[in-house]
Amino acid sequence: MGNLYADRISALRELMSRNGWDAVVISGSDPHSSEYPAPRWKQVEWLTGFTGEAGDVVITEDHAGLWTDSRYFIQAVDQLEGTGVELHKTRIPGAVYIPEWLAGKARVVAVDGLCQSVSAVAELREALGSDAVVVDVPDLLDALWEGRPWMPVTPVTTLDVDCFGGVSRSEKIGWLRKWMLVNGYDKVLLSSLDEVAWLLNVRGSDIEYNPLVISYLLVSQDYVKWYVRKPSAVDYVDPDTEDSFAELRNDGVSVEDYDAVCIGLADFGDDEHSGVIFIDPSTLNYHIADCIGSAFLPSCIVKGTSPVILEKSVKTASEIEHLRQTFIDDGVAMECFLHWLDEEVSSGREVTEWEASERLTAFRAEIPGYRGNSFENISAYGPSAALPHYSTPCEGSSVIRPRGLYLVDSGGQYLTGTTDITRTVPMGECTQLEKEDYTLVLKGMIDLSMAAFPRGTTGHQLDALARMPLWRAGRNFGHGTGHGVGYYLCVHEGPQSIRFQYNPQPLLPGMVTSNEPALYREGVHGIRHENIILCREAGVTEFGDWLDFETLTLCHFDTAAVLPELLGPEAVAWLNAYNDRVYRTLAPHLPPRTAAWLRDKTLAI
Repeated sequence: MGNLYADRISALRELMSRNGWDAVVISGSDPHSSEYPAPRWKQVEWLTGFTGEAGDVVITEDHAGLWTDSRYFIQAVDQLEGTGVELHKTRIPGAVYIPEWLAGKARVVAVDGLCQSVSAVAELREALGSDAVVVDVPDLLDALWEGRPWMPVTPVTTLDVDCFGGVSRSEKIGWLRKWMLVNGYDKVLLSSLDEVAWLLNVRGSDIEYNPLVISYLLVSQDYVKWYVRKPSAVDYVDPDTEDSFAELRNDGVSVEDYDAVCIGLADFGDDEHSGVIFIDPSTLNYHIADCIGSAFLPSCIVKGTSPVILEKSVKTASEIEHLRQTFIDDGVAMECFLHWLDEEVSSGREVTEWEASERLTAFRAEIPGYRGNSFENISAYGPSAALPHYSTPCEGSSVIRPRGLYLVDSGGQYLTGTTDITRTVPMGECTQLEKEDYTLVLKGMIDLSMAAFPRGTTGHQLDALARMPLWRAGRNFGHGTGHGVGYYLCVHEGPQSIRFQYNPQPLLPGMVTSNEPALYREGVHGIRHENIILCREAGVTEFGDWLDFETLTLCHFDTAAVLPELLGPEAVAWLNAYNDRVYRTLAPHLPPRTAAWLRDKTLAI
């Protein structure tokens, strides 16, 4: 009996042979460079069986390869077994990426231009050389993928900015138009879904866990055109969507059909009256860029980084206040869950990873304003936690035993913010190695939490603070330490990050970022401690302006696995103060039995 994925790859090779393609590059993203694509665009998963959120595939006549980073190495090896697909590791020293790997191996390379960014195709062309040809084949896998899902259409809602003191869409559009005027641009095309959602103050659920609406947005000084999928006449028309569209039209936003974006761009014509259009090649797909290339003179197309990315990342004072309350609510759900888990496991009842995950979601669902999880819960006991992005199986998940370590990484989407938290919990007796790893990772998280730094400092410069305790012990982790977090938007956002790879973006007051060092021992255990931190002003001295972090997350760290001598007095003092703040803040909102349990868990060490 053949392997399903090997058979699909074989069918793709037949398609390649018929069309004269030497190689095909399949992206793990969608037409909007989304981190988490809708089922229609989970092409890598359909072709290879790999379910990680980051991965691209290359198929040639004699090779099939998956390129992904260290978060998915263990997972990839397991899921690719028997498919004939070889793992190519990225973000490691000496890594060879797709463009340079393909150089000299292929002359005609086919891509689904809808799912490859302008930047990605440019890198590919440069590596392949002038003699090679990159062929744009939109929806390339349609000919092979029977029952391929349709593009989702979910209800569209608008945010009531008066409820959280946000910025209206008219103000945001005005800000963007001012930026365009200063820089000499007549039009801006936005294709990144969180940028569109932020600018228009709209939300949807076209992509699981992400409150986004699949669409493009074209802004000029005279009009705003939103290209979005609209229900057909035979479909049930959601009244919220109709009300949202009416509200948008009242604010001067023209609601156009999603598939008309290329036609709309072509209407400008390739003459001097088309004006100058600004695009972001890191997010705009190659196929739409080709439409723009046909409609505008080359001199009238300017490429750069969208200004919306940075503007969106700096939260307003009102948003920050609402986030503080959101993290209190989320902390209540977390403490109720951890109390429940502690009682269930210590009583001898068998609780699986899946049951624990579902129970946590149920606690969050009780919070007013909850709109779903911000990503798939990672509920992992023992060896399962050694996979950074472990996908908890519905059936056959491990039982959480009254010993060792349990890791839960989760978050919620609320009308007043997005949360992301990881806690590694000692379920009972732990080994000396588990305690060492637990403490060293916690010390790294605390050291970064206590950081003070001059204005202009980047996350790249701070990353070593979280790693130093591990490095001193000859230990490390492969992924980044921190990512930006949206406001009722994507749980991962830029432009800031805290990671060892260079990123020139300074941390700015108002940026909300995760702080999550980790350690993984394959087949043994995994540890990650994560809080969300807010960059804030920290005063001025004769040496300049200073910034530091406020920890927004409120959920205790279990001290049962802590080795105080490894943590050190300063970190111990921080931990005791933090746990005490968690208790004092959350106890009034907790059931009495949970509050009493939390009091014991937060006693000073």
